[in-house]
Amino acid sequence: MVNDHVYVSVLHYPAVNKEGRWVCTSFTTLDFHDIARPARTYELAAYYIIQPLETQQFIIKQQINYWTEGFGASFNPRRSMAGEMVRVRSSLTEVIQEIEKDTGKSPKLIGTSAKIYPQTVSYSQMRDIIQKRNDVFLILFGTGWGMPQELVMSCDYILEPILGAGNYNHLSVRNAAAIIMDRLLSPNRCK
Repeated sequence: MVNDHVYVSVLHYPAVNKEGRWVCTSFTTLDFHDIARPARTYELAAYYIIQPLETQQFIIKQQINYWTEGFGASFNPRRSMAGEMVRVRSSLTEVIQEIEKDTGKSPKLIGTSAKIYPQTVSYSQMRDIIQKRNDVFLILFGTGWGMPQELVMSCDYILEPILGAGNYNHLSVRNAAAIIMDRLLSPNRCK
């Protein structure tokens, strides 16, 4: 895999709601395919779904099994290839520890946000850092109304917001993940 030093994750916890309170969000089946497929296309190491609720984990694992071992694996082998990248874990700490165990390095955390923070970097800057392959990276995508500010501020890097043509700025996590993977990892991208 070309980008086997890069991981992505969708955090269902911690997330914040409209009032800024910490919440746990629900998994959606769209997030499974619509993030796994670009993660496979850009040859990332893995796609983690961070969900602490056992009932939600059960649903996610059933979907993984369907697409990697069940009827879905033979029905659509390309989705099976993407599904093999998906891992379900209970916490961000668990994901970080697993990456450290697998690579021998603590991953540099790359936060995503619609806001600008002191450690915000441009896509071209982050792309250059990733291409050096000196570190392992974990890109964090929030759900609900985003990740808690405390978590975002603890990241090593925060990507600049994805801006549209006007004032509206409310992409789904699936859209944002695909755009960001392309901006950071596409071999055809101009600087």
